[in-house]
Amino acid sequence: MSAPPEIEIAGRRIGAAHPPYVICELSGNHNGSLDRALALIDAAAATGCDAIKIQTYTADTITMDVDRPEFRIQGGLWDGRSLYELYQEAQTPYAWHAALFARAAERGVTLFSSPFDETAVDLLERLGAPAYKIASFEAVDLPLIRYAAARGKPLIISTGMANLAEIEAARTAALEAGAAGVVLLHCVSSYPADLADANVRTVADMASRFDSPIGLSDHTRGSAASVAAIAMGASVIEKHFTLARVDGGPDSAFSLEPAEFSGLVRDCKDAWTALGRAHYDVLGSERGNLQFRRSLYVSADVKAGEPLNRANVRSVRPGLGLPPAELDAVLGRRAARDLARGEPLAWDMVE
Repeated sequence: MSAPPEIEIAGRRIGAAHPPYVICELSGNHNGSLDRALALIDAAAATGCDAIKIQTYTADTITMDVDRPEFRIQGGLWDGRSLYELYQEAQTPYAWHAALFARAAERGVTLFSSPFDETAVDLLERLGAPAYKIASFEAVDLPLIRYAAARGKPLIISTGMANLAEIEAARTAALEAGAAGVVLLHCVSSYPADLADANVRTVADMASRFDSPIGLSDHTRGSAASVAAIAMGASVIEKHFTLARVDGGPDSAFSLEPAEFSGLVRDCKDAWTALGRAHYDVLGSERGNLQFRRSLYVSADVKAGEPLNRANVRSVRPGLGLPPAELDAVLGRRAARDLARGEPLAWDMVE
């Protein structure tokens, strides 16, 4: 059997054999303030997450300022807003990036980003980003994937809205262009996503189809989907983060606050630990309790030569007598000696 697929980001091994890699997504929840963005880095690092992720684009590199219906969002969290307006608000200015990378380094936590065009890749490469994240909406942009992959770093690709052929095309493009491995994240590109739409069983199905670590980019409220994904074999969890939902922000409605995110990290890693391995052996922690399993005991005094029956032999705890499975073999046989109530039954006590 071949070893499960793994990648490495900044010295951290990522794959099914390792604790889950939890990514704290800051997105646009800085609300246009560099000070708040730095505070987000500090608070995210304190949650115990494995990495912090930002997004690298400008309104002009991700869309166009065009007054046409298809450039305006219909329904959902951002109903009625133009793409250009939304991305102007949510963008993390290129001028902030060096300060954010420096703050993450000071806090001892990995920082990388989602680039949305070649200029973003170039900026992130200059800053020493150890990996690149491809957002779901860009998973069909094979030229962007190839450009990022050519830097020789690992790529994490969200697969929201992508069909199997598109997922395979994105993964193949990344590997052929030189990516140091690919992680695929199941994702529901709805903001927020309903739990009923999370379909985290897809994580296990993807693991059976693709020779890559699999994870979840979770846009649901709360942490239930993320923990369930760990049970399905997820190696990576990505979840949005904010200082406080009441402060607002483009993604605040489905972001976790610091205490909640700390709980997510703890629960995901505990869930992975609890998965363990499939086995049927007695664990060392169980061995001391073997004596308290049921066994056959003399439940009433029996004279030598008297028959054993259900009135004088019972299956009870503890487990120092014959196994309960021997009850039928014992009944009807005679006592080899006087038996006292409370003695564990053994074969040398019956004829």
